[in-house]
Amino acid sequence: MSETITQDLIENFENYLINEEKASATLEKYMRDIKAFSEWTLGSELDKRKVLDYKEYLIGKFAPASVNSVLSSLNSFFEFNKWYDLKIKMLKIQKQIFAQKDKELSKAEYERLLDAAKAKSNQRLYLLMQTICSSGIRVSELRHVTVEAIKLRKATINCKGKMRIVILPKELCRMLIEYAKTQKITSGSVFVTKTGKPLDRSTIWKMMKALCESAKVSKYKVFPHNLRHLFARTFYTLQKDIVRLADILGHSSVNTTRIYTMEAV
Repeated sequence: MSETITQDLIENFENYLINEEKASATLEKYMRDIKAFSEWTLGSELDKRKVLDYKEYLIGKFAPASVNSVLSSLNSFFEFNKWYDLKIKMLKIQKQIFAQKDKELSKAEYERLLDAAKAKSNQRLYLLMQTICSSGIRVSELRHVTVEAIKLRKATINCKGKMRIVILPKELCRMLIEYAKTQKITSGSVFVTKTGKPLDRSTIWKMMKALCESAKVSKYKVFPHNLRHLFARTFYTLQKDIVRLADILGHSSVNTTRIYTMEAV
């Protein structure tokens, strides 16, 4: 059998992921990684050498964790197609038991990002960053911040059969309600594109990166998940309750939460 990526194979894999009830963010990531690899191969037949060349290409462009994330997507695709000979080893990364201080976003830097968004009249991004940083919600969960949710001051998150409630601060909800009215958003997700679709992770990442220069914040610190880190560190500094924090963040293990809070101990 020829090991060549076709549109039919990509669609079959996508249907498989849907049937496996993968989260929408996970599905989008898998498909993005597979399509990027497909474009890189230019439709040529695959062999292990070509996959290894792609691995080297990724290493030259991305951080080790990001490389492994892409390789994981590719290995799943290869396994689905029974192309076991193409599966590739991950990079070995020393496990960190603490957060890297030089990559964490400070409160002052966060406030400069807010000021930069306001200066650019980007109310959507201004409120989006506040929503993550004041609630600890994941960027993939922002679609659950709906008009209905802000009226109740809580968002219900249902992911992989697990359900949790994310509390939305009163002042934040007031601002979000005003924003929804000005944008004529009467129901559904508040943070949407011009066509009404929820903003995806990639778009939010690019929007935040565009603030770096004017906010005078390192681009290596500016990404959505760092806002969640800042929320976690701030909460733990004030409350010293790691079990409650793990519950708020939706972590199944407090060991994950400890990575977020190590600096605040």
